[in-house]
Amino acid sequence: MSLSPTPRLVGRRALTLGSAGLAAASLASGAAAQDGAPTVTPPQVTGPFYPVDWSGDADTDLVRVVGEAAQAQGTVTHLRGRVLDPRGRPVQGAMVEIWQCDASGLYRHPNDRPGLRDPGFQSRGRSAVGPDGGFAFRTIRPVPYPGRTPHIHVLVAAPGRSKPLITQLYVAGEPVNEGDRLFNALRDPREREAVLMRLEPADGIEPGALLAMRDIVLG
Repeated sequence: MSLSPTPRLVGRRALTLGSAGLAAASLASGAAAQDGAPTVTPPQVTGPFYPVDWSGDADTDLVRVVGEAAQAQGTVTHLRGRVLDPRGRPVQGAMVEIWQCDASGLYRHPNDRPGLRDPGFQSRGRSAVGPDGGFAFRTIRPVPYPGRTPHIHVLVAAPGRSKPLITQLYVAGEPVNEGDRLFNALRDPREREAVLMRLEPADGIEPGALLAMRDIVLG
């Protein structure tokens, strides 16, 4: 994997929460342990399908692709949270990337298995965090594909850190989680909790959409 030390932010649509909204919602993100100390988000493997092309449309709205008439197939899902340090303070200047397969289980990658990829799904997105460490993406509910439970890949780079955090976020309550090798590699219940997304109805944001709150805590 190669990551430019100063990646270019491509922004077409700002999908952000205000500081107050993110602060209030952070309790729902499950980032804090019972003793009040945030659980550091555990790293996971990059996977074989890290995007090879970040040119063109790679903003925070993965559901719409510039030049495509139809939006992505699948259930629209708003992923929101903050990038925090181990004391729960916002990390200034952080950059967040996400990538995932489309509703048919296919990645936008030349080495993925053959199939008809959804042209309306952007597949990857990148955003700088706000002053409160907040980030927001509009994507689709992740789906399973052969050998894997539904998940979203996340990369977080921050100033002063020698390498980015790479992890994966999983859907809480998904039946096939327990059969997933990478999810099961997390033995500590607190670490498992730190990578789970609880999907809630979000009709107030967008009819028929879901909302997942998940803070990312850098160690």
